[in-house]
Amino acid sequence: MEFDTKLAVVLRDDLAVWQKTNVTAFLVSGIAASEPGVVGEPYRDSSGNEYLPMFVQPVLVYEADAPALRRAYERALSREVGLAVYTRELFETNHDEANRAAVASVPADELDLVGIAFRADRKVVDKVVDRLRFHP
Repeated sequence: MEFDTKLAVVLRDDLAVWQKTNVTAFLVSGIAASEPGVVGEPYRDSSGNEYLPMFVQPVLVYEADAPALRRAYERALSREVGLAVYTRELFETNHDEANRAAVASVPADELDLVGIAFRADRKVVDKVVDRLRFHP
């Protein structure tokens, strides 16, 4: 099936594996919570067990060094793409209120970004992630 949109995550390439998985999970939760139609129906096995619904389309995960991640962030903002952001300071917080306060305390141009996620028109996503490589 071909989608009109793409769902993308961009991660800093210097994060530890546990950080990459944690950041990805947090970032995509923002998309699931705010994008209508991005989550499908619950899954059911033939034994009758029901499982939680998931995204209806693939999640494309890219990696970037700090300048490339900043460039993708700025490209997304300039195209008015809704973003989920994860900053380095969030590794030190332990609940949602503290997370939001950590982001709120820093101007946009000083955010120490370690990951972003967004869903947008295919062509817009391609422009935002231009020259980035898929995460191995």
